[in-house]
Amino acid sequence: MDTMTLAPAAPASASAETAATTATASTEEIKPLPTWFFAFEGLMSAAYDLFQADHRFLWALGALGVANLIVSLTVLRSRLRLAKRMWRGKSTRKVAIGLLALRLGSHLALTLAGFTVVSAAGHLAFAVMMSATTVTLLWYAQRVSLRVLAAEGV
Repeated sequence: MDTMTLAPAAPASASAETAATTATASTEEIKPLPTWFFAFEGLMSAAYDLFQADHRFLWALGALGVANLIVSLTVLRSRLRLAKRMWRGKSTRKVAIGLLALRLGSHLALTLAGFTVVSAAGHLAFAVMMSATTVTLLWYAQRVSLRVLAAEGV
């Protein structure tokens, strides 16, 4: 008998099984964002350099921005819970601030060194670097967040 509730205690194996089932069910509720979604975010982080490389990219970037918004609000709606939890975590905010610092710092460092990026090829190289960095860091931040949530049993 459980003395705190004055109710008979459940067998240890049944309570452990129930806890495992509950943890599994709640972990399954939080589905990870697919890696292809991070490609949208990577393109948005590369938008400045793509625009600087050729101003005709503006319409394509606008279309991708709208597509990103629509996909976020429809297809990935069920995964907003994960996104909200990720933004509460310090690691995701560090990634966002780090990407902004990388963007501004790299252009500033090159300008101060006398190697200002003015060519289309230079801006395209920066766009590819920023896009790849963004996709990799967001995927990693999600992976860490999922591990933390699994450890918490949420």
